[in-house]
Amino acid sequence: MTQVQTVSERFAETFANLTLDDIPDKAKEIAVNDLIDMAGLCIAARQTDYVTKIIDGLDAAGPCTAIGHGRALDAAGAAIVNGVATHGEDFDDTLEGAPIRVGAMVIPAVLAACERFERSGADALLGIVCGLEAICRFNHIAPGAIHRAGFHPVGVIGALGGTVGASVALGLNAQQMTSALGIAGSLSSGILEYLTDGAWTKRLHPGWAAQSGLRAALWGREDYFAPRTVFEGGHSFFKAFAPSYENPRFDFATATLGKEWFMEHIAFKPYACGTMIHPFIDCTIRLAESGADADQIDNIVCETGEGLVDRLWEPLADKHDPPSGYAAKFSMPFCMAVGFFDGDAGLDQFTDEKAADPEILTLCRKISYVIDPENEYPDNYTGHIRVTFKDGTVQELRQPHMRGGRKEPLTREQLVAKFRANVAYGGWPAEIGEELLDFCVRIGGAKDLSALATFRI
Repeated sequence: MTQVQTVSERFAETFANLTLDDIPDKAKEIAVNDLIDMAGLCIAARQTDYVTKIIDGLDAAGPCTAIGHGRALDAAGAAIVNGVATHGEDFDDTLEGAPIRVGAMVIPAVLAACERFERSGADALLGIVCGLEAICRFNHIAPGAIHRAGFHPVGVIGALGGTVGASVALGLNAQQMTSALGIAGSLSSGILEYLTDGAWTKRLHPGWAAQSGLRAALWGREDYFAPRTVFEGGHSFFKAFAPSYENPRFDFATATLGKEWFMEHIAFKPYACGTMIHPFIDCTIRLAESGADADQIDNIVCETGEGLVDRLWEPLADKHDPPSGYAAKFSMPFCMAVGFFDGDAGLDQFTDEKAADPEILTLCRKISYVIDPENEYPDNYTGHIRVTFKDGTVQELRQPHMRGGRKEPLTREQLVAKFRANVAYGGWPAEIGEELLDFCVRIGGAKDLSALATFRI
């Protein structure tokens, strides 16, 4: 009796037989854009405590590169460091419709695999495209339910994407890739408790997912026995991580696979904070530009989607008084207030000093929300503020979409400008930054990834 093809087998059959020539130009462009964004973010975070402590806690040397660091690491170590650094400042990519970060779990796994095993730049680019696509599709299967179960999709779905990316880059056949995905189901992890006090563990999740994906691919290559029913079985992935979602939408994983590319809609961030906050920041920046005086504001009430409340609005008293610059990235009121005063919400706006600034906090505490049942989240990220001044006048502003998303994507030129700013923020020589940029842009034609060693400084 012929067995019905499972989701993991369908994925593996499709991606194991693709070549770079099968990939649309738009998909390859987005993959390179994500690589550029990732590389700049690694440099921006290179001197942070949360990255240096990860490196100091690694004990294995090897031939692989953590971008911006002099110490060579084993492949898993490089994947962890680059994943943590990419996501560390919350400035990396996102996906609208089914919110998740994408590149931070895939690109570090692929780079480490290709550098360690001397694969070509074309292998790397193909692996990046396929890994990004896997995350975009898998995260549509049970939208919102992984969060509701207390898990962070970046660490959970991310391990699957890292596995697909590394498997494709290493040239695994369909049976090996199916095994790798079965293994990845047991390596996925990451809980949401970091939300309580802005702990660093959120930053670990993409790095851990990247190295888990790499290890799953390597063990799959050895035909390690793993469940082919990792997605459909009685004790399967989504039953464990998304138990409230009774009928997972597996069509999102398999329909049009290899023909339609969800990853072409990856969004890139103009602000270094929670993605859904961005349109609200745009509103308060425009409010400041209109000449509003913060001292004359009595209150600001925002219409918001219900799905944003748990992570970005509540507990409201805590969001009005974030304990650190990092925690402030996930406070809707703080991000809006700092945007009002600084006209930006970049890396400089989320220091511990800013989080304790009395002027910013005074405005922050005037900001609250009401749930709008007609809000388009998660299909579209919108912003709204209704400002009541002490003299009774009211000013209302709306932002209809996220800048950097599908409706207003950042151009390659804007992403290069962001890359260069991140290089400068990380204290790297500009000329080395340009060499790294050139490496990213030209990766598809590289014989191998040995040039990565150039960036161990």
